[in-house]
Amino acid sequence: MTRTADGPAGDAEHGRIDGTVDGSSRHRRPEPVFERAIRVALGQADTVLHLSAGAGAVSYEPRDRDVTAVEPAAGALPFADGSFDAASSAFSLPVWPDLDRGLAEVRRVTRGPVVLLTRDPARIADHWLAEYTPEVLAREARRWPTLERVADALGGQVTTTRVPIPFTCVDGFSEAYYARPERLLDAGARRADPAWGAVDEMTAARSVAALRSAIEDGSWDARHGRLRVQPSYQGSLVLVVAQP
Repeated sequence: MTRTADGPAGDAEHGRIDGTVDGSSRHRRPEPVFERAIRVALGQADTVLHLSAGAGAVSYEPRDRDVTAVEPAAGALPFADGSFDAASSAFSLPVWPDLDRGLAEVRRVTRGPVVLLTRDPARIADHWLAEYTPEVLAREARRWPTLERVADALGGQVTTTRVPIPFTCVDGFSEAYYARPERLLDAGARRADPAWGAVDEMTAARSVAALRSAIEDGSWDARHGRLRVQPSYQGSLVLVVAQP
């Protein structure tokens, strides 16, 4: 069961994307591999505070727990110390209005693990897309807080584990298409990824043209074609687990 801070709420009210909410759902859906990683990291926790990435974002709320869903806020959370067994969030950290205080508040109200699916900005530019659209990935890297900052704000014992991205990943951020570059020629797929919205139209068009040319003349496959048969990709995706 999922509740908001004020009481029970259905999925549509707090932004679950299940293929029906908005047009981006065709390109951004919860990836089962990522859901499983979060579920395992939560352990035996029953009550879970889930920090949403906002309306219209992909939701990774644990479906098998008693979940209270809230959106990140700049102030104090309306819960007593140690109110929840665990906390979770996925792909949300760039939209937190006060990240350091917000993470400290999550730690305060959580007596068990805090589980965050995030991206390591130091690894974002390692993706082949940087060859064709360096501006997009540079802007994207600046959106994400460093793992050190996240760990410092949470305190306690913090572990970080890279999460493999499967070949068939259905949550279409840029690295999801590591083996399927043609997908990024689809304007809808690009609109569903905030990274592309961070650059002007001319820069985006120039980047798409460079990628299209590389695919059509075979140079993408000459450099990266091995990825087309690689079952998973170790990119920037990281699971942060903080124990008190």
